[in-house]
Amino acid sequence: LRARVLEAGEEIGGTWYWNRYPGARCDVESMQYSFSFSDEIQQEWKWKELYAPQAEILSYINFVADRLNLRNDIQLSTRVTAATFDSSDNRWTVETNVGDAFSAQYLIMATGCLSIPLDPKIKGINDFEGVLLRTSNWPKDGVDLSGKRVGIIGTGSSSIQAVPHLAQQADQLYVFQRTPNYSIPAQNRPMDSAYEHDWKDNYAERRKLAKRTRNNTLNNAGPKSGTEFSREELEKEFEKRWQAGGIGFMYTCSDITSNEDVNEIAADFVRNKIRKIVKDPKKADILIPRDYPIGAKRICVDTEYFETFNRDNVTPVDIKSNPIEKISKNGVVLSNGDTFDLDTLILATGFDAMTGALLRINISGRNGIKLADEWAAGPKTYFGIAISGFPNMFTITGPGSPSVFTNMVTSIEQHVDWIVDCMTHLQDQGKQTIEAMPDAQENWTAHGNEIASTTIFYSAASWYVGANVEGKPRIFMPYIGGADNYIDKLTEMTAEGYRGFEIS
Repeated sequence: LRARVLEAGEEIGGTWYWNRYPGARCDVESMQYSFSFSDEIQQEWKWKELYAPQAEILSYINFVADRLNLRNDIQLSTRVTAATFDSSDNRWTVETNVGDAFSAQYLIMATGCLSIPLDPKIKGINDFEGVLLRTSNWPKDGVDLSGKRVGIIGTGSSSIQAVPHLAQQADQLYVFQRTPNYSIPAQNRPMDSAYEHDWKDNYAERRKLAKRTRNNTLNNAGPKSGTEFSREELEKEFEKRWQAGGIGFMYTCSDITSNEDVNEIAADFVRNKIRKIVKDPKKADILIPRDYPIGAKRICVDTEYFETFNRDNVTPVDIKSNPIEKISKNGVVLSNGDTFDLDTLILATGFDAMTGALLRINISGRNGIKLADEWAAGPKTYFGIAISGFPNMFTITGPGSPSVFTNMVTSIEQHVDWIVDCMTHLQDQGKQTIEAMPDAQENWTAHGNEIASTTIFYSAASWYVGANVEGKPRIFMPYIGGADNYIDKLTEMTAEGYRGFEIS
């Protein structure tokens, strides 16, 4: 098989090429957020920190590409504009913004879950005469904010990582927050050599164990239900996880996202931490999340985010009770008339998650059906890999797969392995096409929605359900049933002769 990779960026790296804002860092430990398919590579590469920063991950990606001689198959600075399936020869035609037209038997959409940034629809955004920046496309050479009056809109993961670094440079930093976020300290540190060697000596076994967890990582998920602890015991367990750091906090007990009482104890624990960290009660009051369960929005991991608000030059601004009225040529104007004169305005306003990149391509399947029409009421897939009506088109970590609830690197690998095995199977059988059947797709989508309905995830206006995009259908898009259960179901379906697919 011959492959052609079409990439919009000027360099490889995906998320870790585009998101180069100050403080950008992974929230999965480096020893696990790495490729597992080559033991030589995972033994050879040395991580410098427990949680790797953007620049180090980008270096790693380039190292792998060079090690495997992949660059000749990658075409950069090329954005796919259309993809059309032709039933007469069972091939896809792929068109690009630079005028190319490729013909392929298989079309693999590795377009990412968080790859289409959102620009806020704020009156006057183009009138601002200062410097307008986006965390999703930060200048490669960096920005000197020394002595500047800086505003940042948004308090999701990107902003939570960036704010401590911006505060060290800016003369004044205003953090415009619509929704306060729960965030757990990373407790990041230089890579301990004994820890590194322990992982490398046991990689094969640990990779297997990770695949038997809900999120493809060894975060020591608590096997007990929160109801098996007294409140005092449960808070002690939360304290241990807080001190250990990272997203493992959300795996303290098995029912933290399904039992409202247990979830409230966890949420209250974090609220109390914020009160203790942030010395000014007025600032703390703005930063404490109250209106939704912990975990219903993507849990954030930070390094001294809340501590940063103890600086005199950092001010949180509540724009939920007092929304932004407009952006003027000088800065931000709130609905009550308050004005903030700024030299630099930074947009950290999130992404059109899960479906955004796919729906920006004009994709036409069998008999001319449009993906945009098929997904008008929300995305439907079979295992997050295939879509009925779109033969030989595969989606890597698409809607309906565990994706963003897992270690993305190993989840991507699982999909790649399955797709390669599937293409090999078709070749061996002398077949040309594979397509998800409508009933199988409906049943899988219903199964995912049923599981999501038993959790707290519908109780927040999050990007998990598309609530951050005006007009987007409110559908819970990832599969929340656990990566281990997902793999079991995928393996079972495949062993039963690709049940739910039509091969012809």
